[in-house]
Amino acid sequence: MLKDGRLAVAIVLVVLTLAAYWRAIDCKFLTIDDPIYVTKNPHVQEGLTARSISWAFTTTRSANWHPLTWLSHQTDYALFGRRAWGHHLTALLLHAANVLLLFLVLSSMTGSMWRSAFVAALFALHPLHVESVAWVAERKDVLSAFFWMLTMLAYASYIRAPRVVPYLLMVAAFTLGLMAKPMLVTLPLVLLFLDLWPLSGSRGAGPRHPTPNTQHPFLEKTPLFALAFASCVVTYVVQQTGGAVRTAEQYPILVRVGNAIVSYVAYIGKMLWPARLSIFYPHPGALPAWLVISCAVLLAGATYGAVRAARTRPYLTVGWLWYVVTLIPVIGLVQVGRQAMADRYTYVPLIGLFIIVAWGVPDLFARVIGSVRVRNVALAAAGAVVVIACAKATWVEVGYWRDPVTIFEHALRSTRGHYAVHYLLADALSDTGKPDEAVSHLEQAIKANPEFAPAYVNLGMIRLQQGRPDQAIDYYEHALRIDPKLGPAHNDLGFVLLQQGRTSEAVSHFQRAIELDPRSAQARYNLGVACDKLGNLPEAASHYEEAARLDPDFPDAHFSLATALTRQQRLSEAARELEEALRLKPDMVEAHFYMGYILALTGEPDEAISHFRTAIRIKPTWAMPHFGLADASARKGDYASAWKELHRSIELGYKPNPAFVGALSRRMPDPDK
Repeated sequence: MLKDGRLAVAIVLVVLTLAAYWRAIDCKFLTIDDPIYVTKNPHVQEGLTARSISWAFTTTRSANWHPLTWLSHQTDYALFGRRAWGHHLTALLLHAANVLLLFLVLSSMTGSMWRSAFVAALFALHPLHVESVAWVAERKDVLSAFFWMLTMLAYASYIRAPRVVPYLLMVAAFTLGLMAKPMLVTLPLVLLFLDLWPLSGSRGAGPRHPTPNTQHPFLEKTPLFALAFASCVVTYVVQQTGGAVRTAEQYPILVRVGNAIVSYVAYIGKMLWPARLSIFYPHPGALPAWLVISCAVLLAGATYGAVRAARTRPYLTVGWLWYVVTLIPVIGLVQVGRQAMADRYTYVPLIGLFIIVAWGVPDLFARVIGSVRVRNVALAAAGAVVVIACAKATWVEVGYWRDPVTIFEHALRSTRGHYAVHYLLADALSDTGKPDEAVSHLEQAIKANPEFAPAYVNLGMIRLQQGRPDQAIDYYEHALRIDPKLGPAHNDLGFVLLQQGRTSEAVSHFQRAIELDPRSAQARYNLGVACDKLGNLPEAASHYEEAARLDPDFPDAHFSLATALTRQQRLSEAARELEEALRLKPDMVEAHFYMGYILALTGEPDEAISHFRTAIRIKPTWAMPHFGLADASARKGDYASAWKELHRSIELGYKPNPAFVGALSRRMPDPDK
């Protein structure tokens, strides 16, 4: 039970959190990352089934292993489907739970209700945390933090009364947190910091039940360090194989170190003055030496001062080390993605700085204000101003997340029109059906950086969609003159050439795209289509099969492989591929037709009829399913239905085989004659 006013404080914290973020409920899905995690992920949209749960634990999609995050999204989809408000509500409730748990943990560890409440309020309302809450794809942030807080809560309980149950709860919560986001690998070190303060005098003296290595603060955390190490290894391997880790050629080590040093200081700046926030901060490449050195000196000085304060003001040491250490996995020493920094990375690390503020400012006031009463009034007033300012800033920031275009327009203003953000905004405009506006921003990106090849690729895609293939080719070729190693440009150029019947030229571009990115399922699939057009069926089938292996969620690859297998009379294998295609894309009309065709051939007319009728329901004007239904009905002996569907297929332009018509006439005369 919460006592001494903590219940009232907890209620106020939760109410403030919900009020500041409530507009997030009206936000839409974004066009980046949300498709991977929800809107175009068939495994998530399957809900909680044995197959989807198995996938969650075995997939490395998005270059991460975080099964608990996938299960969370699957649960939301089962409850809310594509209604974005439900997914946002879950994130908001998790954030509110994290706020409450942080308050409980700190107040129980320190015995200071108001300072703990202030830390929790800053955590709840600081606008740097909006990205983690308002972006559906960042569910892993709020979910993993929930288990972070539970781990600390269990650890505090274990310290007060060292027994088996809280120890096992601590290990379990930490394990679940790693399964939501591997950023928790630094938590065992944070627990060591908490042993310094505020838990230095809290270890229970009562009888202990047997637990592993409980006699030493480090040894008792050995299982946590082992789990953290295993998570680091898994994460690095997954991100390397998934292509998320940028090579040393793209970002040399000195560039990464320089960016990391500057980012540490930049995050502090944004904490103190959260202006010009952005969903994307473009990586600047090599930073000026004076800037890196200046930031390094500041960090070194702060670290030296924090360590020196360990005896007199241990909260400074713990808070600073919390901030520095928890940022290490995402500070950019191992570069993942193209961003220099990200607001979401501060979700847990800023707690350390909030602790410094919550305990440091009262200590400072105690030195300069003698009257306790005046000091308390001043602290309350200052705290209220800060909390209100944060709440207002968060309310405003949440509004920018209402849809993909709005958030990137905001990012464009925040980054002073950076060419990479023009490019991202163009993507959002194109995806939301505004190609002309997208072209305008791509042209601005090129004007700002004429050597930015991806912008030419996207211009080519838009021109192709607008029915201007010659212009599309010009843009793709221009992109390749800038960067001959740009795999997507080779793939897209090959696609246009294939449409124009220049198949041999297309093949060479698909092959080059595969050389540059052997993991490209789309290029492999396109090469299969080209081989199919050249009449090389076995090679086409092998490319379709490889595309389906590279991307098991690629319905077209499964379907095309099924058609190739059907032409090779490998009907049972073809049926399996069609089942997978239909699982991934239930309204794939061609797959229903082929499945009906195979089932009719293999003596299952009832199931064949079901698939043909589904195909007709999806596309009533397509003649082939009507003829297939006629054939399946005839095989079943329903000649009246067979004649009806045969006539309908003829009306739609199909010319049936005279042998079929003759055979049907021998069984039953045409009722229309």
